[in-house]
Amino acid sequence: MQDKVRELQSRGSDVGLEVVDNALLALQGPTAARVLQAGVADDLRKLPFMTSAVMEVFGVPSCRVTRCGYTGEDGVEISVPVAGAVRLATALLGNPEVKLAGLAARDSLRLEAGLCLYGSDIDEHTTPVEGSLGWTLGRRRRAAMDFPGAAVIVPQLQGKVQRRRVGLTCEGAPMRPHSPILSAEGTVIGAVTSGCPSPCLKRNVAMGYVLSEYSRPGTPLLVQVRRQQQVAVVSKMPFVPTNYYTLK
Repeated sequence: MQDKVRELQSRGSDVGLEVVDNALLALQGPTAARVLQAGVADDLRKLPFMTSAVMEVFGVPSCRVTRCGYTGEDGVEISVPVAGAVRLATALLGNPEVKLAGLAARDSLRLEAGLCLYGSDIDEHTTPVEGSLGWTLGRRRRAAMDFPGAAVIVPQLQGKVQRRRVGLTCEGAPMRPHSPILSAEGTVIGAVTSGCPSPCLKRNVAMGYVLSEYSRPGTPLLVQVRRQQQVAVVSKMPFVPTNYYTLK
């Protein structure tokens, strides 16, 4: 990385590189803000979803608190200097409402919320339209076509896209990544990219890509799970309603 910076500087670019040695703690859930408020002077009611501020948290200075997360719930992600990370985590865990959670718990939450996992549900070959992420492109940019990939993406926005990311629900065994998705007639039309049992819905949920003509919610499909074909239904996402904090 330093070599790249020096190369750019030799060409006259005003660039620099500063390594910030921070850890990231995610405090998520409907009572996350109330728990955190006990350790900060800032009024978290004024910090809506996708905004951030630098503040002292439970005595640890220079923490950047962002009202966001990867769970579909209200919560914060705290970028904390490494030297204070254990101290802050210990302070948070001192509240009986706060428990440690692993990646499997987070993965089921983000899937219930319909959130993509990079490398599984989207990658460098996925367009925003294929990934059902067209909302990330504003009207001005759509009209101006002044963004990388516009020549491909704008026609897709107009309905000319071969495949789309969809949500799926089914009974029986959980749908797993790479499981083939078939039409009701048995033709392979796509594949699962993420799947797990939903603790909230008490049934299996998944997302994957199918040919566009099969992407309408309510469409019955088949998913090949091991040696058996299970009936699945295209479902709207998020599977579980999100609970992001806004000022409205």
